[in-house]
Amino acid sequence: MNRPTYHLSWRAGRFFQRFLQYSVLIVVAVIVFVPIVMLAFGALKTRGELMAHPYTPPVPPRWENIIAILRTPRYSFWPMLRNSLMVMVTTTAGVLVLCSMAAFVFARMEFRFKGLAFQLFTLGLMFPINIAILPVYFVLRQLVLIDNLWGVIIVQTAFQLSGNIIILRGFFAAIPAELQDAAYIDGCNAFDFFWRILLPLTKPALAAVAALTMIISWNDLLVPLVVINNDKLWPLPLGVMQFQGQYGQDLSLVSAFVALSAIPTIIFYIFAERQIISGLTAGAVKG
Repeated sequence: MNRPTYHLSWRAGRFFQRFLQYSVLIVVAVIVFVPIVMLAFGALKTRGELMAHPYTPPVPPRWENIIAILRTPRYSFWPMLRNSLMVMVTTTAGVLVLCSMAAFVFARMEFRFKGLAFQLFTLGLMFPINIAILPVYFVLRQLVLIDNLWGVIIVQTAFQLSGNIIILRGFFAAIPAELQDAAYIDGCNAFDFFWRILLPLTKPALAAVAALTMIISWNDLLVPLVVINNDKLWPLPLGVMQFQGQYGQDLSLVSAFVALSAIPTIIFYIFAERQIISGLTAGAVKG
């Protein structure tokens, strides 16, 4: 094969590869964004407009449903938002504190049965909440935490520990041992090294863990569904499900409520995306 023919074949192969990549990306983007766009269209239409023309843009946009949800107390949007924020913030704080301390112990300290203890934590990955929800419910009932947001917080925190400990342990273990020795020579104890040196150096990892925990906690439906019966304690995912059951005949109103519930997640993810990517990328480079 002469050089011009080889060059043309190489360019054709590159063009086909790029075409295939962009085709897949376009298909995935359409699959992801079409439901979101349809939800936004439905939220800004009346019930009749949505039934008659579900796929057309809302011209003019109707804001009545969104205003009604925000202003009408019986829809309980603001109490649900408050409950979701409380659960998400408290769960994330608990995960960061517990996982960082446990990961530090497993990464930087030596003690008997260290490997066995770490393996016990990793076993938590084999028991997702879907499988363990029944015994969890019995435990919470014995602790009188049914119909209590702390029951949701404790369960979400517990089932986020195993994976995040493994993530942070890898970051903590990548810090050079010479830095720890130098800190001890300068008079630092183990906690000083953990608090003053290790945590600032692993901010990208902590930010990634926090962001992922927030997203998982905010979108969790199963745990609140099992633990919470009082409608005054419903977080937004559970409230959306109940709202759909109560007002399912008015699809435009349901679309508006779902859209409002999704806005905090979208805004948060836009700001947290860089932290998630930078944290996980840093872990890959260090590994």
